[in-house]
Amino acid sequence: MELPTVNLKTILLVHWLLTTWGCIAFEGPYPWANFTILALGVWAVAQRDSIDAISLFLGGLAATIFLDIVHISIFYQRTGFSDTERFGAGMAILSLLLKPLSCCFVYHMYRERGGELLLHIGEATTCGRLPDRPVPGPGFLGPSQERSDYQTIDSPEAPTDPFGGSESRGHAPQGY
Repeated sequence: MELPTVNLKTILLVHWLLTTWGCIAFEGPYPWANFTILALGVWAVAQRDSIDAISLFLGGLAATIFLDIVHISIFYQRTGFSDTERFGAGMAILSLLLKPLSCCFVYHMYRERGGELLLHIGEATTCGRLPDRPVPGPGFLGPSQERSDYQTIDSPEAPTDPFGGSESRGHAPQGY
């Protein structure tokens, strides 16, 4: 079954709106966690080819699922909420319920950008089967897998005299 195409901006807009309404009922760490992750989502929109941006947004969404469960379970009051605060709590819960679906869509976008989810636990991979040979590369939690059209500017050759001034490069010193 193919996932429908969902724009990353739509995911951000929905979660921003629900988080803003959720802030009516929950203060402190709830807005900090969710708005920080939404900022990573804005970065993923701004850099369409960045695997790092989309992977951090995906990881952050997954982390906020856990954090929202903890936060809502600790700070939700069954009594004493006004109608407005109940509305805010409902929107926070709706945001929490939509996050796994959003993670599926963002993971699909991550794969489209060229990301590979290679999370090894011992010899088993995430798909539950043993690999035929050792899998090369650092995996999901390793360094960046950035694939860019830009050429590196680092020179493979080290200068022979890194402390040499302009005299050693064939330039005459200028007098003042």
